[in-house]
Amino acid sequence: MSEEFDLVVIGGGSGGVRAARMAAGFGAKVAVVEEYRFGGTCVIRGCVPKKLFVYASRFPDLFDVAPSFGWQVDAKFDWPTLLANKDKEIARLENIYEKLLDGSGVTLFHDRATITGPNTVALKSGETLKAGHILVATGGAPFKPSIEGAELGITSNEAFHLETLPKTILIEGGGYIAVEFATIFSGLGVDTTLVYRGDRILRGFDPDVREGLEDALRERGVRLRYGYHISKLEKEGEGVCVNFSHDEQACFDAVMFATGRHPNTSGLGLESAGVERDQTGAIVVDAYSRSSCPSIYAVGDVTGRAALTPVAIREGAAFAQTVFNNTPTRVPYDLIPTAVFSEPEIGTAGLSEDLAAERFRSIDVYIARFRPMMNTMSERPDKMMFKLITETATGRVLGCHILGPGAGEMIQLVAIPMGMNATKADFDRTIAIHPTAAEELVTLKLPTYRVVDGEKVTV
Repeated sequence: MSEEFDLVVIGGGSGGVRAARMAAGFGAKVAVVEEYRFGGTCVIRGCVPKKLFVYASRFPDLFDVAPSFGWQVDAKFDWPTLLANKDKEIARLENIYEKLLDGSGVTLFHDRATITGPNTVALKSGETLKAGHILVATGGAPFKPSIEGAELGITSNEAFHLETLPKTILIEGGGYIAVEFATIFSGLGVDTTLVYRGDRILRGFDPDVREGLEDALRERGVRLRYGYHISKLEKEGEGVCVNFSHDEQACFDAVMFATGRHPNTSGLGLESAGVERDQTGAIVVDAYSRSSCPSIYAVGDVTGRAALTPVAIREGAAFAQTVFNNTPTRVPYDLIPTAVFSEPEIGTAGLSEDLAAERFRSIDVYIARFRPMMNTMSERPDKMMFKLITETATGRVLGCHILGPGAGEMIQLVAIPMGMNATKADFDRTIAIHPTAAEELVTLKLPTYRVVDGEKVTV
């Protein structure tokens, strides 16, 4: 049995769903094949459940400052309650995704898809779908190293479904996922250790952000071990014994790998259509998300470009415009604001100081550090940081980096004027809202220092 469609989308995540709905809106006959759950990594086992866990982990901080405002709090945490409520919310969102697709006239298949040619997709159930175009939007999956005992470790996927909260955990990695889960587990009372091959967490971020988060994690009791990696895992009673690269050993209730993700392209049959992949397995695409096979496109994490949900959504929309609305559309990748939901939170847009100094002969750097107002009546030492990087000659804002409460919310708004090439003078013309933390963005007066030809100088 076979059916014919203008578009078959493989993967029911954010990018694939946006492409499918828009293509259907342009009059295409569309099918979406998803073997697991609609919503993709972000909704089912990524951004959404992670943010819910982050919220849960922040309550101890609120309890700490509550007495300074006259509140006496006697609280206890129940892991099963968090899991149950998280699952309920994820199921609600999954249902919304399916209803949106169904309401757009998209045909849904809960099945495993394999590409068998430039215009054919075989389903595990035995059905064959014929397609004018195929869009691969299968996302990525957590990476596990090829070491002895790797099966004893968990990834972010399993972390959302642990039956019991461990008393101790080791997290390997130094990127977004590693520091976010270090925040989550430590905030929920788990004795947390993070090991990383590099010399500091969040490689590629601005140095002041990296240093600030590192100090804050240590202040919260997270142990950071740099220059280490796991070489072997062994079962030890109910826990896991870890052998490190430095011939050291330690045992933990749980071990988590947060060392990156790889594209979900294995077993898709891409070779049958001559679809080129790079050394990581990612599908190679052009500026319009087209693969080496003219009828097959790919969007989202599976392409190895910017692995962020909003980028996948934008790519899906651009694909639909290009292929089904006769409007060739590219996605701009030059300014992608992002947030790290650690504690403290990070919001960043534009260039780090290091990159700005490489690309521009002279830059001005403005930095403000202060205690959040909520903490001023307590003993909490946490500090916020705001950092603006501008081009000396023009005043154009090249980078903005925020560390502290609400950083993710603030950076989204800052990215708008930055995308319009706003200058420091544009920021200065804006009247501050007092008392807020964000007013620092428009009240920074003189540069903290200037970097000229790579050398820091006093202004």
